[in-house]
Amino acid sequence: MDRITLDLISKNHLTQQQVERLTSRGVGDDTVLETLTKVSAVSLNFLKRFIVDQIRSGRYDLSIIKNYVFLDESSVLEHLAQVMEIPFVDLDSIDLDYRLSERIPIAQLKKNSALPVSQSDMHVNVVFSDPLNIQAQEAIQRLFPRKPIKVQVATDKQIQSYLFKLEIKDSVKELVTNIRSELNSIASLEEQQEASSILQLIDVILKACINGRASDIHVEPTEKNCVVRGRVDGKLAEIFIFDKDIYPPLASRLKLLANLDIAEKRKPQDGRFSANVKDREFDFRISTLPILYGESIVMRILDKTKALIKLEDAGMDEANYKKLHTALQSPFGIILVTGPTGSGKTTTLYGALNELRSVEEKVITVENPVEYRMNLIQQVQVNAKVGLSFADALRSILRQDPDKIMIGEIRDHETLEIAIKAALTGHLVISTLHTNDAISAIPRMIDMGIEPYLISGALVAIQAQRLVRKICLHCKKEVSIPKAVEERYHKFIPEHTRFYEGAGCKECNGSGYMGREMISEVLPISEEISSLIAKGASKDEIHAQAVKEGFTDMFASGMKKVVNGITTIDEILRVAKG
Repeated sequence: MDRITLDLISKNHLTQQQVERLTSRGVGDDTVLETLTKVSAVSLNFLKRFIVDQIRSGRYDLSIIKNYVFLDESSVLEHLAQVMEIPFVDLDSIDLDYRLSERIPIAQLKKNSALPVSQSDMHVNVVFSDPLNIQAQEAIQRLFPRKPIKVQVATDKQIQSYLFKLEIKDSVKELVTNIRSELNSIASLEEQQEASSILQLIDVILKACINGRASDIHVEPTEKNCVVRGRVDGKLAEIFIFDKDIYPPLASRLKLLANLDIAEKRKPQDGRFSANVKDREFDFRISTLPILYGESIVMRILDKTKALIKLEDAGMDEANYKKLHTALQSPFGIILVTGPTGSGKTTTLYGALNELRSVEEKVITVENPVEYRMNLIQQVQVNAKVGLSFADALRSILRQDPDKIMIGEIRDHETLEIAIKAALTGHLVISTLHTNDAISAIPRMIDMGIEPYLISGALVAIQAQRLVRKICLHCKKEVSIPKAVEERYHKFIPEHTRFYEGAGCKECNGSGYMGREMISEVLPISEEISSLIAKGASKDEIHAQAVKEGFTDMFASGMKKVVNGITTIDEILRVAKG
């Protein structure tokens, strides 16, 4: 039995009988304490107070918390900080002064699990993961001989994460020093932007983000720093932190690469550039937005190899792939791909175009912007500045004798109306729409002012999709899920299903996930569903008919991936409604 449970029994906070009752029902020794809190034999708040009292009296080491997964380390530390009357700090919510750490060897900070965060005229604020470790405090105090340190508390995980960022910052220190010396020796702004060290730094940023599997790069100035973050598997993670003086030349050089106006800092701008990274050519779509401390710069990484991905390789299950593939063979009509921003709709459209393009047929796209360039396809870039909107481009396209048309996104009544007319006059149209599920696309089109009889005649199929993170194969481990969750979703989970999750490792940066895959639902429009749409039937009536015809929703598609050990229930619940 674990130490805390034994101590609770010895101090009469629990009885031996309560524990024996649970173990006789098959509860393992390692989960007894967690089960006791769930059945309210002991409250979580009381347990935290008890642990903090034992830590302060020296009976427990702070590391004991790590043995109990259900105990939230930050809430125990917060209570300890409150009792000791010292501040508890969430490092993610403050703007750190990294210059303080530059004068201290990182090995010393790691050894003492400490991080200087800010300073005033009187003292230096230093966060520690263990506020009772006097030796660590004395070691750090010796590094700041002129000012006393003020102890604060943060979780060990956060401190180690920021020390790792400092190590990366340290690795480009020489490059940053070269940039500073170049900037100081060059007087004119034009020459500063051409400085070779800035180009080297951009190359390092692009390489690091592409190696880290990022889909977007965010360059953001703060009051004290310049932060570079990458979106990996849908979540942002900090990759570089530079001092604020690096930001202006970095931003100007990125804008020059994309042919943007470097003098214009008050208006948003959009552009693109290409670069060779690791012997592969990547396109970068760049967007700037004026913010409080400068401009937020976001670069979307467009990997040309991803444009040629096959739909069956994107994670579509076999049944849904067959439904969509059949719809793509239609000679005319409209096929819609729906989902929120960042759900992989564009990748699906390009996957569909891949199947459609041929020498015998003319395929034209209208996009804003054109993300991937493809052979055998005529791609039109929407340009609002010269009055070329989606609707204007579509009107012209219809005079170009196309067989298939792809519209990047349907946003307004006019574009939808022309798309429907094109579908009804013998063209196959594929496009995207922002809705939460496939059936919701029908009332959305009616809300946009299209008559139900036109929709019923034009629609061929609707696909809704999301992207879910896949369990990292390097740290995948079998786990048990709570009985309540298993009972709630029992119809999706066959008996003897094994559940997995990622423990977190270097390969996946501790997230437990690596890569993403699609979950989807495809609604082919049968004669019966078409008839219901024309009559103005409700969403529920259409859904009932779809289920009769074998429709399975996105949640069921996701649960198949859980049963196959590809992802976790938590991930499916995060993106789809159960």
